[in-house]
Amino acid sequence: MKNYKIAKDARITAYLTFCLLIFAGCAQQNSQSSNVTMQNVKSAETQSGDVTKTLLQGEWIDLSYEFSGETIYWNEADSFKKEAVAEGRTPKGYYYSAYKFCAPEHGGTHIDAPIHFAEGKQSVEQIPLSRLIAPAVKIDISEKASKDRDYQLSVEDITSWESAHGKIPEGAIVLIQTGYGKFWGDRKKYMGEEDGKKHFPGLGKEAAKWLIENRKISAVGIDTASIDFGASENFETHVQLMENNVPAFENVANLDKLPVKGMTIIALPMKIKGGSGGPLRIVAFLPR
Repeated sequence: MKNYKIAKDARITAYLTFCLLIFAGCAQQNSQSSNVTMQNVKSAETQSGDVTKTLLQGEWIDLSYEFSGETIYWNEADSFKKEAVAEGRTPKGYYYSAYKFCAPEHGGTHIDAPIHFAEGKQSVEQIPLSRLIAPAVKIDISEKASKDRDYQLSVEDITSWESAHGKIPEGAIVLIQTGYGKFWGDRKKYMGEEDGKKHFPGLGKEAAKWLIENRKISAVGIDTASIDFGASENFETHVQLMENNVPAFENVANLDKLPVKGMTIIALPMKIKGGSGGPLRIVAFLPR
């Protein structure tokens, strides 16, 4: 029965994901033409079966940390607070629980919307799904970051990656593995806090500019608390990205479980109207 439930859940997840992707494609197609033939329908049904089969045979990897009282936030005084509204057996005999929570936008696995560092740019609810659901690549700088806590991904790192793995596709999501995910749960090591400053690696401003101009990336993600390196004072990488409406995913988990390319990222944040960021559930799909 347990195996049946797992299989059923997998089918449901695959179906829902497929519907989301097809909806986006159909919307674009319908805006160009309102004529739908039986041949189109049959073709869509065949594609539906093929895609569903692919999704069921692939592997899903959760790239999100759970939220709790131990969740790391940029400011140490901030925290995730969960309070029970109801919890227990009711007078009518059934169990019931409900909770309320309070937390800043920027903590745990979360998204930075462009408006976070760029006036007049997109807030969370305005970010197109095409920037949140896209093919992805991973650039691993963990070896360099282990020797230099303030290391910043460079243009040379990107071109070296492309020499080994091929050109980064236009519209891709670029994930940066620094190795700092292994410190999650230990604030002092994760933030590299020392003498009132933070020290952890990030994405360099020039590399961000290069990715925007030359690869037209959809978004970036990193396994640290900020897309800028920890000691940054002007957050130039944030500004570079967000002035171009490129969102950033921070505190991304399990990047060590991903290959360098060949996966699709689905990153759906809490849809806060006017929000500069918010909690993010991000997953990777690896086809087999």
